[in-house]
Amino acid sequence: MNKLLMHPATKPVIFLLCLLPFARLAYGAFTDGLGANPAEFLIRATGDWTLRFICIVLAVTPLRVMTKWNALARLRRMLGLFAYFYVVLHLLCYSWFDMGFEWGDIAKDIAKRPFILVGFSAFVLLTPLAATSFNRAIKAMGAKRWQTLHKLVYVISGLGLLHFFWMRAGKNNFAEVFVYAAIIAALLAWRVWNFASKRRKAKSPAVAVRGSEKPLRTG
Repeated sequence: MNKLLMHPATKPVIFLLCLLPFARLAYGAFTDGLGANPAEFLIRATGDWTLRFICIVLAVTPLRVMTKWNALARLRRMLGLFAYFYVVLHLLCYSWFDMGFEWGDIAKDIAKRPFILVGFSAFVLLTPLAATSFNRAIKAMGAKRWQTLHKLVYVISGLGLLHFFWMRAGKNNFAEVFVYAAIIAALLAWRVWNFASKRRKAKSPAVAVRGSEKPLRTG
């Protein structure tokens, strides 16, 4: 699998697959195939795909560690940028179809409605992650600070889930909310378990003894 993931064609293929939801929505918009309320459909669909891509990004590390498919790491940046791409579309659809690009009304709506404030906060936090997703940013910030910044994805996933929950609360429809909550909870729980496991191994007497052993000098 690592060999396949490292193939030059893998990234372009994944890129096209990630664009498929957008292509479907664009085609539906131009052919009147989005139902009776296309504006609502576009806002909902772009939000759904944002949350899905956040889940996919969070799944990369557990999948890489458990399967030893280390080449998955080379796809994480692109997947994260697609999460940002769909959240920008989500915000654009809301600003256009719901608010008619009336920026004063948009600001008031964000301040007035908690679920929009939470969603907008997730967008704001995701922006620096997208802006620092290239190699020069990593070198400029330093790997440790860059990694610390990108841990915001955990906060973003929680905010995105809360935004989705409040949005569905109006219609008393929580089935999909529970699915996303279970996925995100499992992915975050794995990280806690993995971190704790590494700490236990680091404190293990056997590991400490092996770490203190010095190689014998020969000759």
